[in-house]
Amino acid sequence: MNSLMVDRVSETQWQAVSGGRTVGHGDVAQRSDGRLFVSIDVWQDEAFGRLAAAILADLPAPLHALVDEADPDLRSRWEQAGFTLARREGEYVLSTDPYETGLAAVRAPEGVTVLPGAEADEELLRALDRAIREEVEAAVGWRTMPAEVLPCPAGALPLDPARYTVAVRDGVYAGLVRVVPVRRRARIGLVAVRAGHHRRGIGRALLAHALGSLHAVGIGSAWAEVDASNTAAIKLLERIGARRAGSNLELVRR
Repeated sequence: MNSLMVDRVSETQWQAVSGGRTVGHGDVAQRSDGRLFVSIDVWQDEAFGRLAAAILADLPAPLHALVDEADPDLRSRWEQAGFTLARREGEYVLSTDPYETGLAAVRAPEGVTVLPGAEADEELLRALDRAIREEVEAAVGWRTMPAEVLPCPAGALPLDPARYTVAVRDGVYAGLVRVVPVRRRARIGLVAVRAGHHRRGIGRALLAHALGSLHAVGIGSAWAEVDASNTAAIKLLERIGARRAGSNLELVRR
């Protein structure tokens, strides 16, 4: 395929052309934490390696890529370019119907109040968000969070408090769940309870409130991505009927 040419056509995109036709392109996006994620789409197999080589020559390491685990051919192509497995993230799907999840009878534990984020104290919500992020980073590292749950600057208020449900225990903001409605489904972006408030049923109470609210407005299902090493989160979802629907792999070239 001697006529194949690869050019960087912008700061974030590369293009492969053969015989005057575009046969593939590569892209890079920088996450809020500074990580660079690259992707490549091709219509001729030979173009993948050439695009990967061009991107690797132009960008500094480390570079990251996301691959559906059900696509071994794509994973193999990235591995041939020098990428290795960094983490595995499962996708779980569940109903919002409280009778299907078993959450219909769940009530907030004694001393705990669950309320919509829009009704929460703005400063305390900001502090809760920051504290949870710091605890995650100190324990397992923010890199284990779903790829779409991005870090935010210290002290920054969550972009849309209406997407949050908050648990307050004896006056202390103890946990939160972030849910983003997407048409007739919803994405559970984060469920977290602060250290010192674990094993009290707060996580289940948060999910019961958030999922019940979705069900009430006609959103019948939700999904969440969970790092394979986060066994506590996986057990929590499985207890309410979530089923694993797929898995994504984060690959890295250092």
